[in-house]
Amino acid sequence: MAYVVTDACADILDQSCVEECPVDCIYQGDRMMYIHPDECVDCGKCMTVCPSDAIHWEHKIPVELAPFATAAVEFFEEHEDASGGASSRGPVGVDHPLLRNRSDSDGS
Repeated sequence: MAYVVTDACADILDQSCVEECPVDCIYQGDRMMYIHPDECVDCGKCMTVCPSDAIHWEHKIPVELAPFATAAVEFFEEHEDASGGASSRGPVGVDHPLLRNRSDSDGS
């Protein structure tokens, strides 16, 4: 894994990152995007264009957002068909429970 999308992406889905990604490894959940940890080539282009600062390098992610690195791995383990290119897959349509739990506790 190289880069991780956090909940700052929730309900924004700007997709500037998708347009910039040279390997098509950024998949759409329901309310946020997910970077496939095995497909990312660690180029960092997605992070530089994200308007909500939702993308972090896994080695410098703030401690409070670190659970999103694990969530990305689990998201793709659960949705094994989300691989081989996001554009050919289309939206996955669901999010990792971490995002659902955060929105429930935030009252949104």
